Amino acid sequence: MQIAATKDLWQQIFGDQWEPPATMVLVTAGAALVLVLVNALWRPARNVITIVHEAGHALIALLAGRRLTGIRLHSDTSGVTVSRGKPEGPGMVCTALAGYVAPSLLGLAFAALLGTDRVTAVLVICAVLLFAVLIMIRNAYGVFSIVVTGAVLFGVSWLATDEVQAGFAYLIAWFLLLGGLRPVFELQAKRRRGHARDSDADQLARLTGAPGFFWVGTFAMVNTGAVLLAAGWLLL
Repeated sequence: MQIAATKDLWQQIFGDQWEPPATMVLVTAGAALVLVLVNALWRPARNVITIVHEAGHALIALLAGRRLTGIRLHSDTSGVTVSRGKPEGPGMVCTALAGYVAPSLLGLAFAALLGTDRVTAVLVICAVLLFAVLIMIRNAYGVFSIVVTGAVLFGVSWLATDEVQAGFAYLIAWFLLLGGLRPVFELQAKRRRGHARDSDADQLARLTGAPGFFWVGTFAMVNTGAVLLAAGWLLL
């Protein structure tokens, strides 16, 4: 009985679901692009990118054997993840590298799921991610940001129709893919003005000896590649 129930739950989450029309895929892509390009919309929406950015740091820090002590999210849409361990070496390099590529790579993973009509899996993974980050949040604004994001996700997941859920999942995927690119360009603009001397790219420069611009270029290439590959899956 329990095995059957587990199989049913697995099928509900990871089995094939309602296949959206091509127009939905295009409309959600356009909506995500508007969210990224319009400053008034980008500012609040960027909190989602920051959550995934810091989650990327946190996950790789744990996988690298570092001790995660906390995550802070700030009202200016910045964030910081604090972990303890060796201040140099491959583990620290991978941890610093993970943040800026995390949103686009997560969007790519969601595109792979949506390409096989697994809408519920995308929503469940989002919920698990938010819960995991919430456990590690160490400031009030961070809790507020996670709770608001989670409330939107909960409302869509439990109250909306299958069509709305599918559209929301596609919007999430496109927004992560496209939203992962803008912070990279913002980072380089800040670096040119000398305002980001402790950025991930500059930390990587100190850790590896490769210049910060090389790492900004790496972020851009990985995220652009993720967008192009995901677009092929979702549009073709």
